[in-house]
Order: sequence, then structure tokens, then C-alpha cells
Amino acid sequence: MRVIAVDGPAASGKGTLARRLAQHFGLAHLDTGLLYRAVGWQVRDDIGNSAAAVQAARAFDIDWLRIPELRGEAAGQAASKISAIPQVREALLEFQRSFCRQPLGAVLDGRDIGTVICPEAPAKLFVTASVEVRAGRRHRELQAREIPSIYAEVLQDLIERDARDSQRTAAPMKAADDALLLDTSGLDADQAFDAALSYISPRIS
Repeated sequence: MRVIAVDGPAASGKGTLARRLAQHFGLAHLDTGLLYRAVGWQVRDDIGNSAAAVQAARAFDIDWLRIPELRGEAAGQAASKISAIPQVREALLEFQRSFCRQPLGAVLDGRDIGTVICPEAPAKLFVTASVEVRAGRRHRELQAREIPSIYAEVLQDLIERDARDSQRTAAPMKAADDALLLDTSGLDADQAFDAALSYISPRIS
């Protein structure tokens, strides 16, 4: 099995790293957070309605992943809220697990890949960074996209999102016992990639 599980909080750099690893090893890549963003986007005007979120998750359509707004902050906020609903996670579980069964292997990034989606993955990373560093990254990213951003608000948003993701009863965000903890607080993208590569290569070769 050539599966790489990349977990971690928002703005830790896990998505960038996962895409780069997928390209390096020639594997399919799935950003599982997009699934929750897509479902959250469908019910964004009724985000407090758990039943509507569950219904949307059960009706999940892969074409939803093409919605441009999924990369925005509103979709991220919606995803963090609806992902705490156990029935939503259950509805999306098999899609993610089936993706792990790609013929050549796969790289999946999210919050619970190594603990719930594919605990048998031979290579697991938990990518993290201090919340201040992550807020700075997100703040600069938003500014680069010419989206109004205030650092203090971004920081508070990440603190609240971390709390929701780690304290939810359904598949809380945490590192798998056998995952490599990769703190990117003081690393650039190349350094993080090199560290991940040295750990992963012998495990999926």
C-alpha cells in the first residue's frame, strides 16, 4: 500500500506539502477538507441546521469540488462547523476510504486521515506550526489574493477552529501514534518537503 496520510491544523502547510509529495511520487491527491467545504457551502445559508448538512453530505457530488468559492474563508468556516457533526463525517467516510484504494496509491491530507480514514497507511505525517505562525501565513495569503485581512481576526479564527477540530467528539484532530510530528514553524516549504521525504521514502518504496 502506497498511501501517505498528511494531517494537521489549518494553515500548517499540510496542503502544499501533500500536493508536492503526490507529484514527487506520482500519486493521486485528495484534499479531504474540500469535501467538508463543499458540503458546508451547500448549506452556508442554514449552517446551524444539522439535518440539512447531513442531507447534503449524503447527496455529495464530486462536481461540487469544482466550485471556486471553496478556497475562501467562508467555506472554511462552514467546513469547520459541519465537520463536527458525526453523521456528516460518516456520510463522507467511504468516499475518502475508496480514494485510498487508488491502484498506484494516494496522498490524502486532512484532520483524521492517519487516525480514522486510513489508519493502516505506511507513512503518516502530522504537520503543525504555532498558531501565531499559521495566522501570519494565512494573513499574508489573503493579502496576496487582495482579500481584506486583519491579523488579529485571522489569529482568533484559527484559535477557534483548532478548538472545534480538536475537541469534537467525532474523529477529533490529533496525531496518530505512529505519525511523524513535523513542526514547520521555522521551516520553509523546501525544508519541510525534505524532512517529509526522508521519512516517507523508505516506508512506501
